[in-house]
Amino acid sequence: MSSDATLPPPPEPGERLEADAEQAVLAEAATAVDGLAAEAAVTPLDVPRRLLLVHAHPDDETIGTGAVMAKYVAEGAAVTLVTCTLGEEGEVLVPELAHLAADRDDALGQHRIGELAAAMEALRVTDHRFLGGPGRWRDSGMMGTPPNDRPDVFWQADLDEAVRELVAIVRQTRPQVVVTYDSNGGYGHPDHVQAHRVTVAAFAAAGDPGYAPGLGEPWQAAKLYFTAFPKSVLQQGIDRMKEAGETGFFGVDSADDLPFGNPDDEVTTEVEATEHVDAKMAAMRAHKTQISVDGPFFALADGVGLQAFGTEYFVLAEGERGPGNGPQGREDDLFAGVA
Repeated sequence: MSSDATLPPPPEPGERLEADAEQAVLAEAATAVDGLAAEAAVTPLDVPRRLLLVHAHPDDETIGTGAVMAKYVAEGAAVTLVTCTLGEEGEVLVPELAHLAADRDDALGQHRIGELAAAMEALRVTDHRFLGGPGRWRDSGMMGTPPNDRPDVFWQADLDEAVRELVAIVRQTRPQVVVTYDSNGGYGHPDHVQAHRVTVAAFAAAGDPGYAPGLGEPWQAAKLYFTAFPKSVLQQGIDRMKEAGETGFFGVDSADDLPFGNPDDEVTTEVEATEHVDAKMAAMRAHKTQISVDGPFFALADGVGLQAFGTEYFVLAEGERGPGNGPQGREDDLFAGVA
């Protein structure tokens, strides 16, 4: 497995920078990421394959699509990640960094800029943008919680404004393939649901010559995918962990009791990227305030094996389905059938 030594070193647990110093470090990281994004997007049509992913918070990209991102970067594709919020309402899993939480210093979002930069370094993704710029929309918190009602959260975003921001990115990067969540946001988080709404609308609007001509030349992506987790795969993980003496995945015995998961027959695409599992796990470790090495994802890796994290699944929502060369007749490439 790859060493964490390849990642830019985030502050060690227990190390609390002075406020001004911490802000300076994170601002530098954000500036560096934005600079790389601008450089990577100068001549998008020079790259034959181009992929755009829209995720709600830092860490979502790694959990659901980290191996695929690393795979396509390694194969020479242009990979652009758009993150809609800084994840300010996330639960801080590192006790020494608990002061960053929303109900204390409310500095978690700025800290997660650095975590995301480290994760992108692990995946070798150089083009990352925050929708509307860092902090334009705040994390909305879980559905039904008080943060949902704040006027600055993504859940309350003006849909047209958010769509325009994403259309501008689509027209600049010109992806053939766009990836986001399904209409339930995978598991019902309001920011995931909103990311779905914005991406579906932008997918169509970007190709409409009559929509916001000042945002650039129209561009119609060929395919739109939603991330997926087949229930059979989740159940296999639960069963293997129980056999290994673990208590289960997210505390359940059946995949039907999880707040996410897709019936197997809904899944159209299965991309095997096991050569990039090490990069994905390094990126997960980079998100240390959100993903515990003792938590369910790493427990699942121990119980099932790291290779389980190297295959990622999708549902084709728009565009023509390519050849079914994968297991169960699924596509084995997000670019399947793209000229």
